[in-house]
Amino acid sequence: MFTPLGLFKAIPCPQGSGCTLLTCIFSHQETSSDHPDSATAKPTPRSTTTATSTPAGDGSLPVSEAKRRKLAGDNESKTEQTKSSSNSIRREISSEQTRHDETPKDRSSGEQTSSREIGGLQSITRKVSPPPTRTRPSTETQVTKGVPSQSSDASNQAKLPPRQAPKESLNPRMLSKAPAPHSVRSSILNKLHAAMSALNEKMKELKDKSKSALILSPDELIIMALDEEEKAARDNPKIYSNVIKLRIVKFQKMAMEEWEKEVLAHLNARYYKIEPKQISQKPEKLTTGLTANEEIAIAAKLVTDLKGKEQFGYVTKIPSKEEIESAKRGVEAAQGWEKCDRCAGRFQVFPGRREDGTLATGGHCTYHPGKPIRPAKKPTDHITGSRDAYFPCCNETVGTSAGCTKAEHHVFKITEAKRLAAVLQFEETPAQPEKGPQKPISFDCEMAYTTLGMELIRLTALSWPEGETLLDVLVKPIGEVLDLNSKFSGIWPEHYAKAVPYGTPVPDTTSEDGEVKTPPMQVVDSPAAARALLFQLLQPDTPLIGHAIDNDLNACRIIHPTVIDTVFLYPHPKGLPMRFSLKHLSKTYLDRDIQTGGDKGHDSKEDARATGDLVRLKAAEKWKVLKRQGWTIEGDKLVPPAGKTVGSDAGPSIGLGPGAGQKRKS
Repeated sequence: MFTPLGLFKAIPCPQGSGCTLLTCIFSHQETSSDHPDSATAKPTPRSTTTATSTPAGDGSLPVSEAKRRKLAGDNESKTEQTKSSSNSIRREISSEQTRHDETPKDRSSGEQTSSREIGGLQSITRKVSPPPTRTRPSTETQVTKGVPSQSSDASNQAKLPPRQAPKESLNPRMLSKAPAPHSVRSSILNKLHAAMSALNEKMKELKDKSKSALILSPDELIIMALDEEEKAARDNPKIYSNVIKLRIVKFQKMAMEEWEKEVLAHLNARYYKIEPKQISQKPEKLTTGLTANEEIAIAAKLVTDLKGKEQFGYVTKIPSKEEIESAKRGVEAAQGWEKCDRCAGRFQVFPGRREDGTLATGGHCTYHPGKPIRPAKKPTDHITGSRDAYFPCCNETVGTSAGCTKAEHHVFKITEAKRLAAVLQFEETPAQPEKGPQKPISFDCEMAYTTLGMELIRLTALSWPEGETLLDVLVKPIGEVLDLNSKFSGIWPEHYAKAVPYGTPVPDTTSEDGEVKTPPMQVVDSPAAARALLFQLLQPDTPLIGHAIDNDLNACRIIHPTVIDTVFLYPHPKGLPMRFSLKHLSKTYLDRDIQTGGDKGHDSKEDARATGDLVRLKAAEKWKVLKRQGWTIEGDKLVPPAGKTVGSDAGPSIGLGPGAGQKRKS
């Protein structure tokens, strides 16, 4: 017989009280209409109703009585049932069916069931209370910092989301590349769990109802210890032992207030999944002890000569017409076939769209957004084996999976100067004598993938060293967009939808209730138009500041002779083409977190400002060296010590025009 799953419990049994099945799938409770005093009668199981039935004439018990005694566990009923023959059972069934339509007797006047019989049926007739209703946490029980509300009101505690810790043993989780032997990890894990358990016991002893939600169950303590140990093993494999031991010591000496914060952070990450709001804090203004004019004068010593660095992507001369024609012939011969910049697969692209509207072939692109990390070699690698390279986006070992992210199109990037010039020709910064000297500019660009490669979609220029916005425009690319690269560019389709033409006054975005929304950006029609706007702020001798500035210059198709690139000011130990990221440099030298928007992408203003501050920091360091050598600043120029002429070491002279700073005494 198949399992009924309770699907027919609401349907009365067709046989009624004459049913002979011990586990009938239908309902056998009497309805209110079957009782004379239905207003007060309660549903009664059929066994208690038929208990007053008259036995059959042959002396055998009625079928209903036999069933009742069987359920009550009466051993005598078994003997009685063995004595009844199949004929008597049939007669009893027929007699039950004839009495089925008769009105049942009132219990007050009928036979009463013995206390023994009633006791045997209590587990069947007793109603079971439904489980407590579980509701999602309301917004009142969550605070903006991403942790559950810890109000002293017990009702607020009841509204917290239910926690159900998975069952795990106190055994280190398996990792593809463990930072230590299993025995070492197991010993460390036990000590970590013991330290956490001690703090949890102290929390229990407080007997504070407002903090009852912070008391962890044994399973939750195990999960917290496993999470902590695994995090240290994954994030700091090289110094795993030191990191986790310091954490254990910290837990052993931890105060209860700090333990509460640790528990809240764990509960939030593991069970509640409430993302804390990113509080946009304005970075502290960098002070170097120098005036703006002095920093500008010293910046001449930081200018980088790009001659001889063409192999690293820096374009120092305009490609010739012959080179451009050669590049165009190569593109035509390739018939649009390119190599994907993300998955390295081959696909075909159709600038201007194909007849059916297709931009590119190859279907979806599956890739890893993070660059592979190759762990440093250790002296013990010949014994334990070296760690394989892995992707930070998903911790997958290189070569084990095609990717963890899927995009709609394959994309490609052009790096050859002649191919870039075939899309838009390079231009040198024009001289504008009528404008006089210009202050240094810190700028940053954002790019997107189109059918013509990677193109400029945003250009931002800030004054240096003040960091005031001089230019910030959206740019319409030449080719059709394959991917806005929003995770890095920070530009989304709605930016273009809300943008206003450059030169048009930006509408007021302040609502009636005083809320200020992000104003729309101004947009220009092409990269050439954005480049022309940038040229208005530059002279050939104006320092143009950027990080990995070759990418920005190539996107704008600009050849500028005076650049300051933080890649050369903060070089990688392995040299080019290895480079530190701007995010790393900002955190290391400015103690400033940038590019924290996650999927919202980068902000070119934030990047340009961080780049400018890194150069300011180097200018302050450079001045300390120059001052010891006897250099001074007169007006807007660096003045060498007596007997030494200004050579190539001093860099180009940067004029500031009228009102330049006064001489600084050494």
